[in-house]
Amino acid sequence: MQSHDYLLSMKISVSIVWFKRDLRVHDHAALSAARADSFPILPLYVIEPDYWQQPTASRRHWHFIHDSLIELREDCAFLGQPLVVRTGPIIDVFDAIRDDYKIKGIYAHEETSNLWGYQRDEIVRHWCQTHAIEFHEYPTNGIVRRLRDRDGWARQRNQRMAAPLITSPDQLTPLAIEPGKILAKDDALFGEDVPGLTQTGGRRAGEKILHSFLTTRGREYLYRLSAPGPSEIHCSRLSAHLTWGTLSAREIVKAVQNRRTKLSEADTKIWKRNLSAFNSRLSWRCHFMQKIEDQPKIETDAMHPAFRNMPAVANEDDLFAAWSTGCTGYPFIDACMRNLIHEGWLTFRMRAMLVSFASYHLGIDWRRTGHFLARLFTDYEPGIHYSQIQMQSGITGINAVRIYNPIKQSMDHDSEGVFIRRWVPELQNLSAMWVHEPAKMDTEMQRRVGCVIDQHYPAPIVDHKTAVQAARLRIATARKTAGFRDEAKKIYVKLGSRKRQGVRKAANKAVQIAKQLSFFDAKTRL
Repeated sequence: MQSHDYLLSMKISVSIVWFKRDLRVHDHAALSAARADSFPILPLYVIEPDYWQQPTASRRHWHFIHDSLIELREDCAFLGQPLVVRTGPIIDVFDAIRDDYKIKGIYAHEETSNLWGYQRDEIVRHWCQTHAIEFHEYPTNGIVRRLRDRDGWARQRNQRMAAPLITSPDQLTPLAIEPGKILAKDDALFGEDVPGLTQTGGRRAGEKILHSFLTTRGREYLYRLSAPGPSEIHCSRLSAHLTWGTLSAREIVKAVQNRRTKLSEADTKIWKRNLSAFNSRLSWRCHFMQKIEDQPKIETDAMHPAFRNMPAVANEDDLFAAWSTGCTGYPFIDACMRNLIHEGWLTFRMRAMLVSFASYHLGIDWRRTGHFLARLFTDYEPGIHYSQIQMQSGITGINAVRIYNPIKQSMDHDSEGVFIRRWVPELQNLSAMWVHEPAKMDTEMQRRVGCVIDQHYPAPIVDHKTAVQAARLRIATARKTAGFRDEAKKIYVKLGSRKRQGVRKAANKAVQIAKQLSFFDAKTRL
């Protein structure tokens, strides 16, 4: 024991800054706190094989992370100590570092992750306690850990967004440690090949995108938000950078504020509503992430218990295969899916429509849908993802049921069929009259335009009206179970959005919502 203590005393003491979904040195609370403790900082990122076996992880994510790690290593090296990268189980990595250094503390942000991530962090906390190592975690993105209910949450979130940005350290003390290998983008660990394009990661790319959005692209943000083609240009396209933390939410909020202060009178008229709408989306982002922070099991369990044992449809595999490849016979659905597969991004309304169609029209298990889409989205953010999957699948118990009519959405957002023809080339010869519903063409017209249904393009795999009726019946049956409203009330108090209302008002609101929600709700898209 004395020999062990002696050896330990001879080791250099270090503070580990453990990077996860916070791949930057700017506005980084954990890095700043570690620097204040005066011990040399070992900046660490761990590639965890178990994580990359999760059904939500994909090589598309790794492409973005890889770019970001390259830049983060450069940024840390500029300060004096390059980012250290290790591959393996997190505890094995910490044990190996502990063999060479005396770890005084581990510093990390409060990661809002999936269930696997929460369980991994608990293992780390236990390891730290076992070895008398302090584990420090710091808030990020306006998410409040150990929140009792939603009363007052918005105020706390806004206070954090209003706080000054945290500057990066002036320097890091060099350590005699091998930086380690950043695995290649094509390493087998990261699963199947990317089916299409990949978004460039790294802070510099994020800064350029932010600048272009706030100076040019965002001037039509509000008006192009729902259109699948123009939204690719006029939406911020910052979601992946927020997801992987190359930019902080607070940095973006303050950049928006700064932009507003510099608007000319003429620009104010054009930009005011667009910037306000974007700010609102940033706030809603935190709102949805807070849900998984408060209830991590929403990744696997429906928020409302009445929806946890919904019967599976008989031909789910066939329906899923058609939906996931963009071969449903609904052109707008298929175009959106193929677009997403190729580019890894899709505007919010179209994401909601894809989920709604899978859940309501096809009856596919929402978890299967969620896993598939998570792998496609470059900006997969667990909190937003599963909150939205459940909301758009109608299983929260507190949200209005929204069943999108794919034909109406097609005509509303792609009236001339430009987007459809781009992504469903089988329909490129069809006029606007037929491109939304090609199965309505008679046989002669099909031959004339070179698109024979069930030969060149599939017939609709389900009938819209029949599928909607079946979906309403499924959910209506669940809503009639004993205690449904009481459970809805609890869910609303814990997870529901509100502005300036107390717990009692929130509870009363929850009762009203439970009473009012029906399949004939005015907000239902039929």
